[in-house]
Amino acid sequence: MKKCFTKKGIEKMEEELQYLEKEKRKEVADKLKFAASFGDLSENAAYDDAKNEQNMLETKISKLRETIKDATIVETRKGNDTVQIGSVIEIKINGEKKEIEIVGGSDGDPFQDKISCDSPMGKALLDKKEGDTCSVDTPSGKKEFKVIKIK
Repeated sequence: MKKCFTKKGIEKMEEELQYLEKEKRKEVADKLKFAASFGDLSENAAYDDAKNEQNMLETKISKLRETIKDATIVETRKGNDTVQIGSVIEIKINGEKKEIEIVGGSDGDPFQDKISCDSPMGKALLDKKEGDTCSVDTPSGKKEFKVIKIK
């Protein structure tokens, strides 16, 4: 499934992939080699741990490659009158004003007020205009949002 990311988000994933492939892979290979030097691999917990770490690393590398390959880069268009990826918006949530940024897929960080376009809240806000309202079902009940300003 295609996911949307900003150019900055893709660059961040590419940097992580490069680090994992060049530095982390070598580090794990060195651990594996060192653990193998202890001898009998059938009862070597250090070797088993290093092998597990290697498997997790290769899985992560594979997933990152796949995500980057399938990603759709979304360019932010300034001056647009609808909420989109890259928009900084002022919203009213249950009577309280808050400023958030709509970001691509894995760039979301609600503690930094960066809301992923793939989250229920992000999906509900996309393509809304100033003055539009929407609601999202959350574990604590339905939340009402109103777009006050698109910056």
